[in-house]
Amino acid sequence: MKLKKILLINLLILLIGIIIIEILFGNWLKSNNFGYSIRDLRNVNIPISVKFDGKNYNYVFKRNNLGFIGEELNPKDIQILFLGGSTGEEMFKPPEFSIVNQINSKLSYDQIDIKIINASKAGKSTRGYVNDFEKWFSKIENFNPKIVIFYLGINDSIVNLPDHFDEVDKKRISEKFEDYFKNNSALYLFKKKIQNAFFNDLRTYYGLKEEDLYNNFNFIDYDKAEFLYSSLNKNEDNKNVLKNLSKNLENLNKHIKERNFLPIFITQVKFNGIGDYNLFLVNQYLKKFCDENNYPIVKLDELSKNFRR
Repeated sequence: MKLKKILLINLLILLIGIIIIEILFGNWLKSNNFGYSIRDLRNVNIPISVKFDGKNYNYVFKRNNLGFIGEELNPKDIQILFLGGSTGEEMFKPPEFSIVNQINSKLSYDQIDIKIINASKAGKSTRGYVNDFEKWFSKIENFNPKIVIFYLGINDSIVNLPDHFDEVDKKRISEKFEDYFKNNSALYLFKKKIQNAFFNDLRTYYGLKEEDLYNNFNFIDYDKAEFLYSSLNKNEDNKNVLKNLSKNLENLNKHIKERNFLPIFITQVKFNGIGDYNLFLVNQYLKKFCDENNYPIVKLDELSKNFRR
């Protein structure tokens, strides 16, 4: 009986200690805590080994405590933000070859004291970007970028994009509680740091899955796409793609105006150019949207040309 009492007292002391630690070092009482929305984006540290063209690249893919790709930083220092899907996240590409790091290297070479911060996530479409402003960026104190670059097209061209890529709200109460705990717990953050430092499995990726990807393929540049697609009638799939894009851009535009930053849009192409009618339609609609709102746009689809190594 005495032993049982001692155990109960020790457990009570332990529980009180945990509560004190969580209150002092956790995010539970912060008005802008991350809730359950972006747990999988924060404190990521993944060792990756990539083999491409016979050469091995070993590096670590990182996301900081705020969810941005790279090292820790002060959000008030972020002047330019880059938003994209997997083509912006580029997890399986050594960081020095990523789009954002290539641009940052160019800025540094030209002695321009500014750095683009990458907030891309695989699978994101414009619907995901809207959710980012509502569920993620709104939680970050002193975060007020002057420019946001939106790199989009491919994911928006897929009408049946799985909900979980873009929809941050969890359906089950248990899932919400789990993510809420992991987003705000000081002990979980400590556990995550230990795991990242000492118990992180190496992920390997060996280049292109299809070795004959470029054999006998036809690169569709903008001029060819315009000729091929200009006479086509839109089916229900095409119409749904544009309907979704229109709604998402309308919602995104509200955040642009409310936050008063300069948006810069970039159209996309695939490895074979614009060999997809939906992608062509998305790019064309995005250009029209930018023209109507006087937003700058980089028309990558019109700049890309066929090339051979």
